[in-house]
Amino acid sequence: MFQNKKRVLFLCTHNSCRSQMAEALTNHFLGEVWQAFSAGTEATQVNRITILVLQELGIDTSVLYSKTMEEYAGQTFDHVVTLCGDANEKCPLFFGGVQRAHHGFEDPSRLKGGEEEVLLEFKRVRDEMRSWLTEYLGSAK
Repeated sequence: MFQNKKRVLFLCTHNSCRSQMAEALTNHFLGEVWQAFSAGTEATQVNRITILVLQELGIDTSVLYSKTMEEYAGQTFDHVVTLCGDANEKCPLFFGGVQRAHHGFEDPSRLKGGEEEVLLEFKRVRDEMRSWLTEYLGSAK
């Protein structure tokens, strides 16, 4: 029997780190039920360390690219989740009528330090996000 997947859109400012992680983690670990997308209030590029920590979990990152919210204008989603305060404030009304949630995660790309320290922070945020996504989307209607 064919079952339609629920659609979730993750929003962050630059669509380079946190929203990319959320999209990839959801599609990889919860893809039987959810189809995830991500966008930013501004497009930049996917952070190289984001790609590394996702690949470490066996996630295909070849489909990831930085997008803006305009790419999804007119599309419908079951849930829209903002992952930073800026995106939460700028979330457009054209996503109205859906379940909206905000869960802020620290931006690991802002950490100043050595490469190993920064990598550990990316992994920490990735793992924290994976745990939250499993709980949140697992119980979402």
